[in-house]
Amino acid sequence: MSNYILTLKLDTEKYQEDILDKRLEISRNIYNSCLGELYKRYNYMRQSKEYKKVVKIAKGKERNKQFNELNKKYSLTEYSLHKFVKPIQKHFKNNVDSFSTQKIASRCFSAFQGLMFHTANKVCFKKYGEMNSVEGKSNGTGIRFKDNQLIWNGLKINLIVKNNDEYAEISLLNEVKYCRIVRKFIRGKYKYYIQLVLDGIPPIKYNKETGEVKNSIGKGNVGIDIGTQTIGIASKHEVKLLELAPEVNNIETIKRRLLRKLDRQRRINNPNSFNENGTIKHGVKLIWVKSNKYIKTQNELRDIQRKQADIKKQSHNILANKIVSLGDRILVETMNYKGLQKRSQNTTVNEKTGKFNKKKRFGKSLANKAPSMLLTILDNKLKWNNTELYKVNTYKIKASQYNHFDEKYNKKELSERWNIFNVDNKEIKIQRDLYSSFLIMNVKENLEEIDRDLCFGTYDNFKHLHDKEINRLLSSNNKKISSMGI
Repeated sequence: MSNYILTLKLDTEKYQEDILDKRLEISRNIYNSCLGELYKRYNYMRQSKEYKKVVKIAKGKERNKQFNELNKKYSLTEYSLHKFVKPIQKHFKNNVDSFSTQKIASRCFSAFQGLMFHTANKVCFKKYGEMNSVEGKSNGTGIRFKDNQLIWNGLKINLIVKNNDEYAEISLLNEVKYCRIVRKFIRGKYKYYIQLVLDGIPPIKYNKETGEVKNSIGKGNVGIDIGTQTIGIASKHEVKLLELAPEVNNIETIKRRLLRKLDRQRRINNPNSFNENGTIKHGVKLIWVKSNKYIKTQNELRDIQRKQADIKKQSHNILANKIVSLGDRILVETMNYKGLQKRSQNTTVNEKTGKFNKKKRFGKSLANKAPSMLLTILDNKLKWNNTELYKVNTYKIKASQYNHFDEKYNKKELSERWNIFNVDNKEIKIQRDLYSSFLIMNVKENLEEIDRDLCFGTYDNFKHLHDKEINRLLSSNNKKISSMGI
């Protein structure tokens, strides 16, 4: 069933904030206790003879089955972690309820599975002040919402709902599945929120002046070619080549400046913690001194990172609404973002300069632009409208190589940003990302083939909208990303 989240601010007093801070700190200690126990059990399992035998087995169902049996034997399961955390919860029962403690254990186990499945190198313990959220399992007990109040172990806090907030008022008519308490550091001070996970779909928004429905879903096919920093969109109504979350760039400059300032302050405050060549000393326990100015700079950085995340999410929501308005069958190529984040393993040499090429790839671009987040938001919006985001088979489609005029595949370098076709002795130039999105728009129902007949039927309209979009980009004074080729 569909569900969505409504976030509302809590009308807290100082003593209530102190209680919430205390309970979040207790939750952090419970999380770290669970993580420490998981590490102990996992290392004990890895030292066993059975584990060493199973590792040598070829990957497959039999190997997975034996690993599952080993996990059960050494109590590396979510249920066994719930049993472990039960006596810990009794010690803190006046502050944290049993259901919230179980969710903390589940959260820890979910993070640790990344290490067990070798998708993560390590799972970090949470430092002081890093636990900023805790949630319940249902709205019947523990953390719950009732009569416009957060109720949790004797603590009752009113919610702030604005008088003209129709969206919140309609949302609160739906059933609450469970609640989550979130603490955010905003402008040098902690603020507290409740997130209500509600059953159903978000209320429809209307334009108060015209009465029209906002962000309504369109009809027809929409092709998306999403990169690390840009997105190409093709539909029968519009063709667009856009930068992902363009507002984030301004924040990144401030963020870099603050990071350099923090490094200078850290070195001034702790001269004995660094070697003569500027590197941090190893092999000895270091006690780091934080001055008031250092803490102030640290808080500025935290606030700018929060703004960056909020602006990024807001920008993606606006773009997702725009895409949804263009059509109801939205197609996109699958992409391995985790693979793109990793550094290159092979050492290569630049033929022109003779210098070693950098091994870094797209990690920073993906962190700043978050293309995967856009696809998640888009998929959620489509599910609320009884459809979904269709992911085409990248290896069979090969949209960046295909030419629908002669039905041939031509491999191109990443630096080639334009497709040049000779049609009826005429040279046609089409931007690479926009052409890929056009081909993806015309993929068959099996999501594994491009419908060439459909391409010819929609090409003239696409070319007209393509040229219109290119002219718009050329006439714009805004800075363009180099991958656009404009």
